[in-house]
Amino acid sequence: MQETAKRLVALCRERSVSLCTAESCTGGMIAQRLTGVPGASEVFLGALVTYDERMKETWLGVSPETLRVHGAVSADCAREMALGARRASGADVALSVTGFAGPGGGTERDPVGTVYFAVADKDGCECVKTRFSGDREAVREQACARALELLLFAAEK
Repeated sequence: MQETAKRLVALCRERSVSLCTAESCTGGMIAQRLTGVPGASEVFLGALVTYDERMKETWLGVSPETLRVHGAVSADCAREMALGARRASGADVALSVTGFAGPGGGTERDPVGTVYFAVADKDGCECVKTRFSGDREAVREQACARALELLLFAAEK
């Protein structure tokens, strides 16, 4: 995973692409991986860890209606988080992550291990839904790894 973070930072430095994250279930883990790379401060603007729904609303501008109708673990919420992070930071690329890491919290439609990612850039915002297995820490680690891959893909565009 750290190799992906190194490749991402190098590519962003080369292309002058700035990054920002909005994290829920990963709790800042993505930011930790990025800031572990020397030179990351040239491209990584920061992270908003919005674990609570009020912070998603206040800091990222997620609509209360989205949270009420779709929930915090949804494609709609992930999109609004990414767009809000990009707007707040001015980053070229913003990634959001929200999911059920477990052991509880899942639903029939979105069981534990379900994680939504959204990437916002100048071309719009795309969302990906993934299902991971394992315990809470395994889900969080897998989500972090996938987030770094998605950011790398976005930076390569």
